[in-house]
Amino acid sequence: MKKVHIKSFGCQMNVYDGQRMADILAGQGYEETATPEGADLILLNTCHIRDRAVQKVYTELGKLRDLKNGQNATGQDTRIVVAGCVAQAEGAEIQRRQPAVDLVVGPQAYHRLPALLDEARRRRVVDTDLPIDDKFGHLPAPKPAAIRGRGISAFVTIQEGCDKFCAFCVVPYTRGAEFSRPVAAIVSEIERLAEAGVQDVTLIGQNVNAYHGDGPDGAVWSLARLMHRVAEVPGVTRIRYTTSHPRDMDDDLIAAHRDLPQVMPFLHLPVQAGSDRILAAMNRKHTADEYRRLIERVRAARPDIALSSDFIVGFPGESDADFAETLRLVEDIGFASSYSFKYSPRPGTPAADLGDQVAPELMSERLHRLQERIEHHRQAFNHAMVGRTVDVLLERVGRHPGQLAGKSPYLQAVQIEARANQIGDMVKVVIERAGSNSLFGREAGPEGLAA
Repeated sequence: MKKVHIKSFGCQMNVYDGQRMADILAGQGYEETATPEGADLILLNTCHIRDRAVQKVYTELGKLRDLKNGQNATGQDTRIVVAGCVAQAEGAEIQRRQPAVDLVVGPQAYHRLPALLDEARRRRVVDTDLPIDDKFGHLPAPKPAAIRGRGISAFVTIQEGCDKFCAFCVVPYTRGAEFSRPVAAIVSEIERLAEAGVQDVTLIGQNVNAYHGDGPDGAVWSLARLMHRVAEVPGVTRIRYTTSHPRDMDDDLIAAHRDLPQVMPFLHLPVQAGSDRILAAMNRKHTADEYRRLIERVRAARPDIALSSDFIVGFPGESDADFAETLRLVEDIGFASSYSFKYSPRPGTPAADLGDQVAPELMSERLHRLQERIEHHRQAFNHAMVGRTVDVLLERVGRHPGQLAGKSPYLQAVQIEARANQIGDMVKVVIERAGSNSLFGREAGPEGLAA
C-alpha cells in the first residue's frame, strides 16, 4: 500500500478532520505512517488562529520540500498537501511561497481529496471553495480496525462555522457560517464508534452549543436534546462537548449537566477577558458580570463542575485597569484550567485594523502574570483531588512499566498501577498524589478504599 503521513495542528476539530481524511485516503490505497520519511503523500492539516501557528506551517514546509526532493530523486513520487484553515485563508499564497506544495484544500472541501489528488498529478491545485452541500454526507465511515487503533475516546464534529464574528477571530472566514449536522447522521457515527469500543465521546464544533440540527422528528434539536439521545447509545459512558460561547449556554443545556450522568462535570467556556470595555471591543456581546452569573447558574445545577476558559492578553486598547479586571475574574471564578495567549492580529479581522496596539513586551509581561494565577488555581484544584475517589477510564499504557493512564471526569490525566488488559475499564481510583501535570493513585477496593 501507499503511505500517507498526516500532521494536524491546532484544535480538536483538526484532529477529527485529520482522521476523516485518513479514512478517505484508506479507500484510495493509503495507510497511515507516523513519520513523513518514506511517505508517498504528506498532508499538513493546519491552524490559522494565531500568526505563530501559521509560521510553524511554513517552517515545516521548508523541511518537507527537502525531504520531497530527496525522495523524488530516488524515483519515488512524493506529494505534499496543505489542508485546514491556513489553506482556506492563504490559498495560492502557500504555493507561491512554497512551490513544493502540490495541493491546497480548505476544511470544507477535503471530501473531494481523491479527485483533487488526481488533478494534482497534472497541475498544482488550490480548492478553497465553501460548498453549499454537506461534506459529511460524502465521507466514508471509518473501518472498525481504524477506530480501535485510535483508542476508546473520540471526537465527533457536530457543528462547524460561527456567526458570532468576534473581532479577533478568523473562524467565520475560514470555516464559514454556522452549520449543524443532522441528528441521525451524528447518532449513526457515534453508534459505529461505540460498536468498535469507543466509550468517551466529545462533541465538537467551533461554536458547539449553538448546535441546531434537524432531528428525525422534523424538529430542530438543541445540543441538550442531542446529548440526551447520545446518552442512549449503548457503550457510551462519557459525553463532553467543546467549544462553547456564553451566549448559547441555555437553561436546557445547564440542566443536561444536572440530569445526564454521562455528561462529565467539566465545562470549557471561553470568556476571553474580564473587562467590559474590552469585551465590547471584541464583540463578545456579554459582560463580565453576565459571565459570572452564568457560572453561578451552572454551579447551582452541578456543584461539582470544573471550569476551563480561554483568555486573550493585549487586545488593542487594553489598559492596566482592563487587565486587572481579567485577573479579578480569574480569582472570582477559580478555573480548574485555562488557555491563555497574547493577542495575534489576523488579516481580515476587524481587530487587525484597530489602533492602540499593545506593545509586545507589555503583552508578554501581562501574559506571564495571568498564567501564574491560572497555574495557581490549576494546581490548587489538582491538589484538592488528593484523598478523593474518582472514576477513571483507563485508556493507554502509562509512562512507566506496569502503569496505565486514563482520564478523570474532570479531564485530568491519571496514572495508576494496573494490568494492560484493563485498558477500556472504568475503575474507581483513590488519588494519592498530584504531580505537575498528572494525578497518581491506586485502584480502590470494594469499600472505596485503596486496594
